[in-house]
Amino acid sequence: MAREVTRRQILAQAGTAAAGVAGLSMAGCSSHSAAKAAAVKATASEAKVLPDSFVIDGYHKFITRPDINPPVIKLARKVTGSKAHHIFMNAPYSGRGRGGAMIIDPHGNLVWMGPDTPDFHKLDFNVQDFQGEPHLTWWEGHETHGWGQGVAVVADTHYHRKHTIHAVGNGIMIDHHEFNVTPQNTGLVTIYKTLNGVDLRGIGGRSDATMAEGVAQEIDFKTNKLVGLGHWSSLEHVKLEESHQSPAGFGTASNPYDYFHINSLVVTADGEHVLISSRNCWCVYKVSRKTGKIVWRLGGKKSDFEMGPGTVFYWQHHVRPHPGNLLTVFDNGAAPPEEKQSRALVLHVDEAKMKVSLVHEYTHPGQRVLANAMGSAQLLDDGRMFVGWGTTPYFSEFSADGKLLIAGRMPRGNPSYRTFAAHWTGHPTTKPDVAAHPRNGQAVVYVSWNGSTATRSWTVLAGSSRSSLTAVGSVPRTGFETAISVRHKGPFYAVEAHDSKGRLLATSATVKLS
Repeated sequence: MAREVTRRQILAQAGTAAAGVAGLSMAGCSSHSAAKAAAVKATASEAKVLPDSFVIDGYHKFITRPDINPPVIKLARKVTGSKAHHIFMNAPYSGRGRGGAMIIDPHGNLVWMGPDTPDFHKLDFNVQDFQGEPHLTWWEGHETHGWGQGVAVVADTHYHRKHTIHAVGNGIMIDHHEFNVTPQNTGLVTIYKTLNGVDLRGIGGRSDATMAEGVAQEIDFKTNKLVGLGHWSSLEHVKLEESHQSPAGFGTASNPYDYFHINSLVVTADGEHVLISSRNCWCVYKVSRKTGKIVWRLGGKKSDFEMGPGTVFYWQHHVRPHPGNLLTVFDNGAAPPEEKQSRALVLHVDEAKMKVSLVHEYTHPGQRVLANAMGSAQLLDDGRMFVGWGTTPYFSEFSADGKLLIAGRMPRGNPSYRTFAAHWTGHPTTKPDVAAHPRNGQAVVYVSWNGSTATRSWTVLAGSSRSSLTAVGSVPRTGFETAISVRHKGPFYAVEAHDSKGRLLATSATVKLS
C-alpha cells in the first residue's frame, strides 16, 4: 500500500537532507546529487545545492510543483557515447502518482510533465513534424472497454496548444491508439464505434450482440473536416471471419465484441495509400487513400504475401513503413500467447514478388518479456531501434546490429502505451516555479521550470525587501527540481535561469520565506 506523505513530512526530509551537507566546506557553491558532489564557481558563497528531489514509494515529490508526481525512471546507458536524445512516454494515474505525458532527458531526469487526473488521461505522446516544425502530439480523454473516448492535441515548443481535433460524426470520439500527423499536415486518427443488436451467430457469438467496429478518419486541422482517406470503416471492408478474436464471452454492453481492434495508421511514401493495423486480425492492410479499398493484406488469415521464416506476427502494434521497402512492427505475441516473447521486427516487403523476409528482430535483453498489449518499435534515422515494451515497464534502445545501448525501467505497474526517442528543445513561456522555507535559521530555496531544456544553472537572488534583491550564489541545475541551501536570511528570494553560456533565460517571481 502506498503511504501518504504530507507537505510537512517532505519539508522535514528537506531539513534532514540539508543537514547532511551542512558540513561541506567549499569556496563558492556546492552541488550534491544522488550520483555525485562537485564544486562550481559562484558569484558568492551563500548557496549550496541539496539532493534535487524526494522520492517516496518510487515517485518524485516536488515542493514547487505538487501537481506533478512522476514515477522514477531508471535509465542505464550500456555503451559509452551512445547518442543522447529525449524520451517521450506516458505514466498511468495511480494512487501513488499523478501520471501523465512525460519528457525525460538523456539521464532519466524529468523535463516536462502534463499531469493526468483520475478520469482524464494522456496517451500516444510523441514528437511529430507539423508545418515543417517539431510539435508535441497526444491523445487525451477517458477510456472505456480498452479504447479511448477523447480528442487529439497538437502543441508547439512553448507547450501551447495549437490544435484540438475532434472526431467527425455524431456520437463518436477519437480513440487513443493512433494520432498520426501526415506530410500534408492532416491528422489520421482511430475511432471505435459501438454497434448494438448485431447477429454474431455465424461466428459463434450472440444473436443480439454489442460490438465495436474499427474506424479510421483523416481530418483537416484547421476546419476539422474529413479529407483524404475520409471515414474508413472496418466492417465495410473486412469480414468478421478474418478475426482471431473469439466472440465467446463478449457481446454485451459492458463487454463489447472487438473483432478488429484498429491500432495504427500511417501514410505510405507515395502518399496514395494508408497502412492500417488490425491487432485482432493479426494483419496489416494497405488501403487506397482515395477509395478506401484494400490493396493487399500482410499477415492474418488471408495474407497476400508469402511470409518468410520469423515474419509472422500476432496481436501486433505500431506498424510503420520505411525507405528500402522496410516495415517495422511491434509483435506482441500475446494475448493469449502465441509466442514465448514479444519482438520488435524489421521486415522487408517485396511487393513485386509478394514476399516478406525478416531483416532483424529485437527481443528484451536479459529476460523474456511478453507484452499482452500496447508497445512500439521506432526505427531511428541511423538504424538504431527504440522499443517500448507495452504492458511491461521497460524500454530499450539497440544499435542496428542488435547491441543494447540503453536499458530503461519504470516502477512496477507503470507501463507506457508507447515510448519514443527524439531530440527536443522546449521553451516554456511560464516563469520558473520557486518556494522558500526556513531551516535552522537559514533558508532552502526550491526551483523548477517545467519544460525547459536549456537551463543549466540557477542564480539565487535574496534581499530584505522585494526591491532589494541581489545575487547570492549560482548553482548547477541538478534535476527537475533543485533544492538550494541559502545562508542569506532574506526573507525575500527569487531565482534566475541561465543557459550553458550563462545567458539569462527567465526570472521567477519573488517569494517570501514561509
